[in-house]
Amino acid sequence: MSELVKPMNEGNLDIVRAARLSVAPMMDWTDRHCRYLHRLLSAHTLLYTEMVTAPALVRGGALRLLDFSPQEHPVALQLGGSDPVELAQAARFGAEAGYDQVDLNCGCPSDRVQSGTFGAILMRSPGLVADCVAAMCAAVDIEVTVKCRIGVDDQEPREVLPAFLDAVRGAGCRRVVIHARKAWLKGLSPKENRDVPPLDYDLVVAMKQAFPDLHLSINGGIDSLDTAEALLARGLDGVMIGRAAYHQPWDILAAADARIFGAERAPTAPEDIVRQMLPYIEAHLAQGGRLHQVTRHMMGLFAGRPGARGWRRLLSEEATRDGAGPEVVERALERVPAIA
Repeated sequence: MSELVKPMNEGNLDIVRAARLSVAPMMDWTDRHCRYLHRLLSAHTLLYTEMVTAPALVRGGALRLLDFSPQEHPVALQLGGSDPVELAQAARFGAEAGYDQVDLNCGCPSDRVQSGTFGAILMRSPGLVADCVAAMCAAVDIEVTVKCRIGVDDQEPREVLPAFLDAVRGAGCRRVVIHARKAWLKGLSPKENRDVPPLDYDLVVAMKQAFPDLHLSINGGIDSLDTAEALLARGLDGVMIGRAAYHQPWDILAAADARIFGAERAPTAPEDIVRQMLPYIEAHLAQGGRLHQVTRHMMGLFAGRPGARGWRRLLSEEATRDGAGPEVVERALERVPAIA
């Protein structure tokens, strides 16, 4: 093993435990309001920011993008970029802001990301990724991780993925999240890249066997805690859930602490979560925010429950109106019949 590899230390143990289950970084979805809601549902699950580009922080000075609530911990900052110097500075900003972990995005396939020479296109440049990781590790004391694909385009995953993992491990990365699909950089949209390329969970499991010293989490197509538990039982260290956690947050996150982390206490009902959100909403409005900026993330709280459609419809129609406040949420809650 390379001498650059940082050993897991005691200060990292909590974040490593949290990484047993995480909510994927999702552009336009996992903002600070979404994360606050998710933290009310699960005390232990690791939460991620949306991807923040290093140039936006370093060149653009957009440090407001790093704002988050202390209640969100444990929370990871995901960065996009390909310049080691910029990424190191952006990682410093993240550490100074109080994030528990900083992650390098090597998996996003969008055209905009490719044009910036970061995201999934970095799967073609493991040496550059290693340079970026090494610079970030040298800049901060918090954990530096990588999220990647199993390959891109015509690459052979069973050849390129081990080489990629070996490179980032040698640079000091000890934890990697692997989206178990290829990314097709030409010909598929970002949405299609989440569904069309076939999943290869077996390859990710094989990588854990080949790299037992790495903490490997799996991502892609996981839509239930049953599936998450089955993957953990195969020897993987963590599972990352994306869209299912967003659209069915009660089903996924409210049960996660008990099922994944062995905690005894869990939220009792989604209605309780809604009521706990009201003071947060009031504070957000008092600071000049808009109601829909928060409530858009609450749409799926009652997924599968009677009244869920009425809840979503009222919030969709009224939360965007000028002057909309907590009373809109309370009226929407009246659309959901109580369960005896």
